[in-house]
Amino acid sequence: MITRRRHTPEQIVRKLREADRLFNEGGDLAAVARHLEVSEQTYHRWRAQYGGMRADDTKRLKEMEKENSTLKRLLADAEVEKAALKEIAKGNW
Repeated sequence: MITRRRHTPEQIVRKLREADRLFNEGGDLAAVARHLEVSEQTYHRWRAQYGGMRADDTKRLKEMEKENSTLKRLLADAEVEKAALKEIAKGNW
């Protein structure tokens, strides 16, 4: 049974660099994916998401994603409060 393994963004960037090296040595996609111990679909998804990044860029990306989710949550809370205040102002309370 194959167990699912989560890779950190830094590990992904390292593996993509290694994949570039293997491609330059003449490897094909199937061999490279096998060497990286991931599927071809995973390789393509990683390349699309982390293609031109360095390891420190991935850390910043994760920080920004976390900050963005926090800001979205705050905005949603503010919208709910605003809607409640509008209802109270109409006298429907």
